[in-house]
This record gives sequence, C-alpha cells and structure tokens, in this order.
Amino acid sequence: MPSDFALKTMNTAHRVLLKVTCGKVGNEFGGMSSVELVTTGRKSGREHAVMLTAPIIDGDTYVVVASRGGDPQHPAWFLNVRDNPNVLVSVRSGPRVPMIARVANAEERAALWPRVVAAAKTYAGYQKKTTREIPLVLLTPAADPSSN
Repeated sequence: MPSDFALKTMNTAHRVLLKVTCGKVGNEFGGMSSVELVTTGRKSGREHAVMLTAPIIDGDTYVVVASRGGDPQHPAWFLNVRDNPNVLVSVRSGPRVPMIARVANAEERAALWPRVVAAAKTYAGYQKKTTREIPLVLLTPAADPSSN
C-alpha cells in the first residue's frame, strides 16, 4: 500500500511533469484523462488539490476512483468530498470549474465498475488487495446560479 509520502510525491511529480512540458505530457495516463480535483479539507477547511485519472467520461460527468492503490483506508480526498461535495475540477490542464462530487450508489457502482476495470485493469487488482469496496465518485457540473 502506498504511504502518504509516496502518494504526495507522485502527485508533485505529476504536477511538475505537466508544468515543465506545458501540458504536453501528463494530461493522459493509460488512455485516461488526468483530472485535478480540488476539495475542501474536512478538518482544516483549506483547499487540497490532488491529481487523479478519470477512467470514464460520460458527457460532462467524470468518474474517478477512490482506490488509494488498494489501501484498506479511503483516500483523504474521498473523505473530503463525502463531507463537502462542492469541488473544483480541471480536466487535462484546463481551467478549474465548479462541480459537485457524488459517491455512486450500489446500483450505479455495479454498472460502472466493469467499465472502470475495462478502462484500467489495475483497478481490479486494487480491489483484490483490500476488503473495502472501492468507491466511485461522479463529478458533475455545478448548477450555474446565473441561469436561474
């Protein structure tokens, strides 16, 4: 299981790669778009940004996986979105846009999980490593208050 240090190091390396290549390298991994997810810390109240991949994109909905490499505990970003679903998302180094994060219910997860594994087989391995069910999180655009 990856340590917090290893996860933070990988995240930092991903950001550096994006920056030094002006987004030419690192916007996609294994055919999946990279997504920067900005959450509000459930304890600190501060912004936290994490780089993830989206194995499924359906229209304007992005599905991300709270795998933490098969660790027995949920990633911090997942706990943050569970407590506060208002997030910012940047896809493929694009602008940050307000979105709503929602944990897939059992029926949605059952339908989405085979698609996730088809997109990236590593997720099946992560699920085998842990006893927890790895959650899927759906990121959808926040309603535009100016359209009311």
